[in-house]
Amino acid sequence: MVEVLDQGDIDALLAAVDSGEVETESESSKRIFSNTRREAELEDLEIRPYDFKRPERVSKDQMRALENLHEGFARNFGASLSGFLRTIMEVKVANIEQMTFSEFTHSLPNPTCFNLLSCDPLDGNQCLEISPLIIYPVIDRLLGGSNADLFIPQRPLTAIEQRLVEKIVMRAVTALEEAWAQVTALKFGLEDTESNPQLVQIVPPNEVVVVVGFEMKMGNRAGTMSLCIPYNVIEPVIEKLSNQSWAAYKRSRRDHRLRHKVAGHLDTAKLRASAVLANTTISMNELLSLKPGDVVLTEKPASAALTLKIEGKRKYIGQLGQYRGNRAFKIMRRYQPKDRV
Repeated sequence: MVEVLDQGDIDALLAAVDSGEVETESESSKRIFSNTRREAELEDLEIRPYDFKRPERVSKDQMRALENLHEGFARNFGASLSGFLRTIMEVKVANIEQMTFSEFTHSLPNPTCFNLLSCDPLDGNQCLEISPLIIYPVIDRLLGGSNADLFIPQRPLTAIEQRLVEKIVMRAVTALEEAWAQVTALKFGLEDTESNPQLVQIVPPNEVVVVVGFEMKMGNRAGTMSLCIPYNVIEPVIEKLSNQSWAAYKRSRRDHRLRHKVAGHLDTAKLRASAVLANTTISMNELLSLKPGDVVLTEKPASAALTLKIEGKRKYIGQLGQYRGNRAFKIMRRYQPKDRV
């Protein structure tokens, strides 16, 4: 039987520890055993706690790439809002971090402006949350108010306010498409708007998400905006977010010398050209009885156009002729897939 300590035994054990009668585990007794390293080498080894509930699935390079990408989004979104509201709207990236989806939803106020965004052709949704501290001043500005003594109500958006917020979100959608176009072509769209973030479960609560936090300023009013990107949504394109891919993308846009150098080498490459006279069908008996001097008849007229092949691929349509005593092919036009020559 397993011996169970009662409260008196526990108090006696704690008193013995305090008086020194029972020794506790010392730091020297905590050892790390390894088959490849000696204990002297392991003494200076740094040990970090790892939380299996929060695995970091996005690398630091990819996080930096995401931050750079959304800095461009913030600039374009701020410029679009400034023109729409006819006042200066500043939008900038405040932070970017990984967390679970439940931690993200619990960190948001209730009620708030919580928008679900689709991102075709990727599966799943992204979340764009805009704080009431800035969304109500924006709505007041659209309705002609001055924001001087604006009261921030603690209630969900009305139907009229939601229609006005849609105009703001659609400008964010356009700026997101422009920012992500540098990585891959995505089509964003607004699917739904919710006031209580706890009611939205686009991924499991313990799923890892990347949350990009933004600061928004309009005059003397300021608020936050958060973009939640689930890892399983961007997993198909996550490899394109490394710094190497960004560097290669920038070099491909600027470096024209390499292109001219490669084109110069290709200009001297030799290709095999052949003209197809005609196609016909004969029997095996006729093939076996062929001898020099025999004539194979086809249904193609001698004056009909021919096809010129380059390395076995049809490229041009023309006519067969003679030039300075040599057989020649005169090109008339490019070959089209609909041609039946």
